[in-house]
Amino acid sequence: MQIHELKPKHKNKSKKRIGRGGKKGTYSGKGVKGQRSRAGRKMVPIIRELIKKYPKLRGYRRVTLRDYSVVVNLDSLEKFFEASEVVNPENLIKKGIVRKIDGKMPEVKILGNGKLTKKITVENCKTSKSAKQAIEKAGGTIK
Repeated sequence: MQIHELKPKHKNKSKKRIGRGGKKGTYSGKGVKGQRSRAGRKMVPIIRELIKKYPKLRGYRRVTLRDYSVVVNLDSLEKFFEASEVVNPENLIKKGIVRKIDGKMPEVKILGNGKLTKKITVENCKTSKSAKQAIEKAGGTIK
């Protein structure tokens, strides 16, 4: 059997034409008067009113910028990094401390929460004043 040999299982039902005499006369099931009973009626979509209001709303056309920054504390650096190791966003992702946001490398800021005893090197990361003091006190450097 091929496609051109297929036949429909049921016959197509013919559309009932109303308002042309016979059994469906007078108002033809459309009620009495009004826009809905007229031939060729055009109902205005209700959603049109909502669409017209949008440009007047606050925040329309305002672009919200996504923040790709992540905070890391000193105590997590103490826990996951060895002495004389380099701390940068790539290494933080490898160790599982930080994740990529929408597939992009996050901007990392190191805060001074906790104690640091190891000598580490920090690259491509922002640091708070207290974190900077703690890293330099432990003998580390910030690039």
